[in-house]
Amino acid sequence: MEQTPRLKQIVAVAIVDDLAAPGKLLAARRNRPESLAGLWEFPGGKVEPGESEVEAVHRELREELGVEIRLGASIPGPHPQGWQLNEKAAMRMWFAQIIDGEPDTLDGHDQLAWLTLDDTLHNVVQWIPADAPIVSACLEQVRASVSK
Repeated sequence: MEQTPRLKQIVAVAIVDDLAAPGKLLAARRNRPESLAGLWEFPGGKVEPGESEVEAVHRELREELGVEIRLGASIPGPHPQGWQLNEKAAMRMWFAQIIDGEPDTLDGHDQLAWLTLDDTLHNVVQWIPADAPIVSACLEQVRASVSK
């Protein structure tokens, strides 16, 4: 019997200006690798051995942007492991709010932008293809929470 290879687990956050009433989302423009440079994404990264997903996301945000965050609701993906990024990796996502620090491009990014959480979100910047469906899920989840 062939075993399915274990996917590398990635964690990321959709940083919003306010978890209770989100109006803007922080996007980060990649500066590497060359194939992704210039494309926009949600900040985050790999879960290291012995680290929980939550520990990893907090560490990654300190390393990449120099901020401390409060996690909000998860943004569930269509697969048990979250959002399939490619044949080797899947990503878990949460909404988050910055609670300490000013976001800066410390590692992996050359630009940050606060984008309005509305239907233009897909068109304002060019998202990494794997993140595009997550952008839609974020918008749907924000709309659902506002209409409650």
